[in-house]
Amino acid sequence: MDSPIWQPFTQMKTADPPLMVRRGRGATLELEDGRKILDCISSWWVTIHGHGHPVLAERLYQQAQELEHVIFTGFSHEPAEQLARKLLDHVPQSLTRVFFSDNGSTAVEVALKMAYQYWQRCGQPQRSRFLGFEGGYHGDTLGAMAVGQSSPWWKSFQPLLYPFDMVPFPATYPGDRHVDEKEAQALAVLDRFLSEQGQEYAGIFIEPLVQGAAGMRICRPEFLQALEGRSRQAGLLLIYDEVMTGFGRTGELFACLKSGTTPDLLCLSKGLSGGCLPLAVTLATEDIYQAFYKDDLSQAFFHSHSYTGNPLACAVGVTSLELLEQEPQVYQRLETLHWQFMGKWLGDHPLVHQQRTCGTIAAMEIQTQGGGDYFDALGPRLRQCFLEAGFLIRPLGNTIYLMPPYCITPAQLESAYEIIRQVIDSVS
Repeated sequence: MDSPIWQPFTQMKTADPPLMVRRGRGATLELEDGRKILDCISSWWVTIHGHGHPVLAERLYQQAQELEHVIFTGFSHEPAEQLARKLLDHVPQSLTRVFFSDNGSTAVEVALKMAYQYWQRCGQPQRSRFLGFEGGYHGDTLGAMAVGQSSPWWKSFQPLLYPFDMVPFPATYPGDRHVDEKEAQALAVLDRFLSEQGQEYAGIFIEPLVQGAAGMRICRPEFLQALEGRSRQAGLLLIYDEVMTGFGRTGELFACLKSGTTPDLLCLSKGLSGGCLPLAVTLATEDIYQAFYKDDLSQAFFHSHSYTGNPLACAVGVTSLELLEQEPQVYQRLETLHWQFMGKWLGDHPLVHQQRTCGTIAAMEIQTQGGGDYFDALGPRLRQCFLEAGFLIRPLGNTIYLMPPYCITPAQLESAYEIIRQVIDSVS
């Protein structure tokens, strides 16, 4: 019997039937037919501690005995209070308020609405436009799509999206001799926008250090520092989308800490609950919070979801953060291992270019006859070959990347690089 499920990012007419997963343990997924798959991308970047983590499972069970959910307007609960305080302990001190939602795209929508209404509350309603970066991906809801309009699969929605100005993203890689030039060009475009219509901008969105869906494109901390300086000078809000880069992915707990920069709004999700349940937050400065803090109800921030601040998700979120606090070495070790195995298995491969890492993330470009974008036929071919070999690796066009759960063993990680070489040789 055909499944009634309509799957995401899938052409249902041509796709193979989905693989049925029975259970997950650590970095491994076990299928219904008994096959085992090494999850090299943390199941879309969320399962940071690995599957079936016993500590997270026990915390989820305990919380389910106490409180599974409660309306979050006029009520709160200890898991949410704990998680909010614990998050604030690990971010720049100017971020003081935590707004809960339930996924990364929604966290961005919240930041978008907060930034827009902030300027209205401050008596500057003309600040209604936003800036962002070419290749940016911030989610699939309309507002999030509007601040990432360069993604190829959104062209058909263009009439629904509001105007948005994009700055080139200065993607770089080790040995790139043009990084200074790329950054200068990006900042020159930004300067032109700010000089021509700076008083019209409410804020600027960026995925700090790494653009995920665009192909794991990396920029330097120095560029973010220059961006922060210009944002402060122009008076617009700096908005970081750390949905993917948060919770150790860049080698530090957050990319803002690694880059030594401070956003006005910070969006978090994915690894926030350790990959157990949907959960997101948008962190804001006290200045933004106070702009809504009025006697007049109409001046409040009106945004919510039925599952806002879900106790089950918040409880495992607290426990996930505690695991990261207790053993930061589990994610800090991965960059060294990436370089070691990348050099051993792919360093001399003629079809592999622009090898790069940032913390737990590693990526490389594969030479292709196609355009190399998301719809390049090479990506699906590679993905199928990896699956047949027992590895969950989903190339972005001709970009192969690894973003494993932190529990992956060195032997498991090396096997992923070995299979990448074998698959590239087989399809070239």
